Amino acid sequence: MKRLRLRLSNAFLHLCAGSAAMLLSSAVLASECIAPAKPRAGFDLTCELLRVGLPLSNPDIAPMTVNYMPGGIGAVTFNAIITQRNAEPDTLVAFSGGSLFGISQGRFGKYGVNDVRWLAGIGVDHGVLIVRSNSPYRKLTDLLAALNKNPEKVVMGGSGTVGSQDWMKAALIAKAARLGRNAFRFVGFEGGGEANEALQKGYVDVVSGDYSEALGLIRNGAQIRILTVLAPSRLPHQPAEVLTAKEEGIDIVWSNIRGLYMGPRVPDADYSRWVARMDRLLASAAFVQLRTDKGLLPLAQTGQPFSDQVQSLVRGYQQLLKESGWTVLPP
Repeated sequence: MKRLRLRLSNAFLHLCAGSAAMLLSSAVLASECIAPAKPRAGFDLTCELLRVGLPLSNPDIAPMTVNYMPGGIGAVTFNAIITQRNAEPDTLVAFSGGSLFGISQGRFGKYGVNDVRWLAGIGVDHGVLIVRSNSPYRKLTDLLAALNKNPEKVVMGGSGTVGSQDWMKAALIAKAARLGRNAFRFVGFEGGGEANEALQKGYVDVVSGDYSEALGLIRNGAQIRILTVLAPSRLPHQPAEVLTAKEEGIDIVWSNIRGLYMGPRVPDADYSRWVARMDRLLASAAFVQLRTDKGLLPLAQTGQPFSDQVQSLVRGYQQLLKESGWTVLPP
């Protein structure tokens, strides 16, 4: 009897070991998208597009998990991927033009644009101003008049602190109201999710955010509305009553790229495998529709051409910062 129990015990241990190995193998093979902020923000949208879209064009791919790593509007994740997780073959990180804006100012520490592998650009978002549903501001010119009359009474908020992308959009609005860049009130938050939550709770009056975020929140029942859109022309699903800044005679446009990068030591074979997957994704009609439904304009660039585009964007941001009087550090 003791021998039988011993054999059964050994068989059970082998079974457990085999199951653990299978689970470990699955964990290794599963792909991950890191959103470098809290949920309900633009990085979250990028990962969600990937999670839903990839199986449509790559049916053999394992389900993708989405994890959150907030901190420094992407800086914490950027540093972690470079220093600790730099060779993971199936880990992708969401980024935006705001990330590149931070890199162009040296806000991501000692690392810069050449320290990761830029994988793909999947869409173009645009800046918006968001207010509560019951806000007295019905259009952009109402806000400009209020800022011009008494800037202390208008509290704007957004992702990041002074000098961030959302702050810069707010500064352009303040400039249109004939205010200096330090003559308006701005509260910084850790991502668009926090900023829009603060708006709904009445802590700020206006949020400088992005169209896709606002569209998603409104569809989910948030008591907010878009005051203006900073796009060169009208966007998909833009409500008829919402005007672009240009339609109101205010020449402010702010585009925001959304894309993905990988660690700097990811092997070429794995990087190329993901480039091929992204090419299939971006060419699929199902993904094109999915991207449009989220309010993004088309962008389909991968690999080296996309890396070159990122370099060009960072140079453009640096030029903008210099023209605005900011000190610019090497990217």
